[in-house]
Amino acid sequence: MASTSDSARSAARRLVREFGPLLVMVVLLVLARSTFANHYHVPSGSMEPALRPGDRVLVDMSAYGLRVPFTRHVLVPRDRPAPGEVVVFRSPADGTRLIKRVVAVGGQDVALVGGKLWIDGRPLAAPGPNGAAERHGARTVRLDLSDGGGPDIPPQRIPPGMVLVLGDHRGDSADGRWFGLVPEEAFYGRAIAVYWRRGEGPAWERL
Repeated sequence: MASTSDSARSAARRLVREFGPLLVMVVLLVLARSTFANHYHVPSGSMEPALRPGDRVLVDMSAYGLRVPFTRHVLVPRDRPAPGEVVVFRSPADGTRLIKRVVAVGGQDVALVGGKLWIDGRPLAAPGPNGAAERHGARTVRLDLSDGGGPDIPPQRIPPGMVLVLGDHRGDSADGRWFGLVPEEAFYGRAIAVYWRRGEGPAWERL
């Protein structure tokens, strides 16, 4: 007659055979989500009109480097945050995960007057409703100035390795004007597109 210990070992082997592949798949999915792609649920209107509360956004978690899962250690560096990109990052104030737009990076001179940006001494204003749009390179960004421009930013130079982020809804965004500059290593990834619009359903709108 088999001993109790033999029976326990046999039962354990059966469990491994039956559930082992499922466990491996779950672990791989978790690692892939933390390393390559993820999604973000937009909680507020601070990035309107590009993002609305309740939208779901696809995020490229490898855009700024492949990291050891669940750590800040970068194994393979890639791009650096660039002006105009929508990014997901850790707030310097309390560690909350936020989504905002990069508006200035290390070495650039920046000022904000009435909600409108000046970079390296030049305004970014572009044609748009009531002039509420800015051009970051080839990307034109629509702004929401319906609540005013929020606090101004006096002229200053962004130090190397630091980034200024703002919301597109300038008068209703708790952003770099409140919590300061964000170090590059605090960025989780680059927002690629809206794949679900609140009240509308599936979508694919590039950011």
